[in-house]
Amino acid sequence: MALSEQARSRLADIADREPTKNKELQEAWGMESGSEVHQYLEAELRDYYYRDENSLICVTEEGKALIGGAGGESGVAVELSGIEREVFAVVPGPGERSESVVSILHRVEDEFDVDPTVEAVRKALQTLARKGVLEKVMRSVPTYRLALPRSEVELLSADPA
Repeated sequence: MALSEQARSRLADIADREPTKNKELQEAWGMESGSEVHQYLEAELRDYYYRDENSLICVTEEGKALIGGAGGESGVAVELSGIEREVFAVVPGPGERSESVVSILHRVEDEFDVDPTVEAVRKALQTLARKGVLEKVMRSVPTYRLALPRSEVELLSADPA
């Protein structure tokens, strides 16, 4: 499906905000209601967005490729919190064997001399996977590794709320 310039711009906006809610897009796009946002998403971006397990709006890999290819840049820019940065720094690379949440937790502890919870590391891994930086590999347990080389990822600072 060919996208208008406005649809491409809005898809990029979703990618910058993801995961996001109808209300946030409603305010950003000057729409009257969350229902209007939903109607727009279904009419214009149906093939390029999905809702995650928390019903938050995310961009599909196809959508990311579409907007990523538009600028001619390789790689991706992502905004990461502290624990997400630590996880990103220690997770195995794209050509390496993926590792479990617990294994990555131990790497973070060893590398940064911190004591995050398993849940904090799991959440960071899931967020990085949603942002397209990690790939989730299902073995006997979920495992993770980088989806692209670290050199192709530009890290942006997450603003404290």
